[in-house]
Amino acid sequence: MIPGPPGAPEVLVQLIDPGAGDDRRPVFLHMHGGGFVAGSAGRNPAFLQTVASELGCVVASVGYRLAPETPFPGSLEDNYAALRWLNREAERLRVDTDRILIGGESAGGGHAAMLAIAARNRGEYRIAFQLLTYPMLDDRTGSSKAAAAHTGRVRWNAASNRFGWSALLGQPAGSDHPPEGAVPARVEDLSGLPPAFIGVGGLDLFLEEDIDYARRLTAAGVAAELLVVPGAYHGFDVLAPEAGVSRRFRQARLSALARALGRTL
Repeated sequence: MIPGPPGAPEVLVQLIDPGAGDDRRPVFLHMHGGGFVAGSAGRNPAFLQTVASELGCVVASVGYRLAPETPFPGSLEDNYAALRWLNREAERLRVDTDRILIGGESAGGGHAAMLAIAARNRGEYRIAFQLLTYPMLDDRTGSSKAAAAHTGRVRWNAASNRFGWSALLGQPAGSDHPPEGAVPARVEDLSGLPPAFIGVGGLDLFLEEDIDYARRLTAAGVAAELLVVPGAYHGFDVLAPEAGVSRRFRQARLSALARALGRTL
């Protein structure tokens, strides 16, 4: 447990320490998925273990508070508290604060995008890279903005999206005035954000919003890599982890993290 935001409970952070090397290690700060309303820091352990073992990263996975019990900005502030803690405890943890990478899957990808925006705006701590895996970025998808007809048919659909976003925002998804910084796709200025990798399936409800976010990052001068996996639905790599397409997707994500650290796999 680490100190939480001012006036809030402590935050659970699960650490994976690669245990190798005498130098300061890079960090991967991870936010789990779950539609903003479910999930835990222990999600996706195999990928996180691989990040630690293959890249020598200290992995910190955040057990942020969930909606609707804790609406925005509670979860963002929990994730920011983890970023603050990593910087303040850098010497004890033997981590390099210039090499803090962040990321997550689905809602966790949305949380990572929110954290990158908040860190830029506050100017206290540096984030070197954001790994956004089929990120949940736009509350309007499936509410005030129709999704493409071929997307959102498997696992996560428009109704799920409305529920998750409404729980987080404390107001109906797609409303005119969401809380500032809560919806990455609605943030007008994306300049100055860390480089990003965005990966999404061609049948995912988030396909169009993820493509658009990558486009807007690039237009704002942010280096952004976009990978669209044809025929893949939301969370395909979790439901079919041994499929060739899932293995290649995991490798693409690992390679993106490696490149952010100046390495190749």
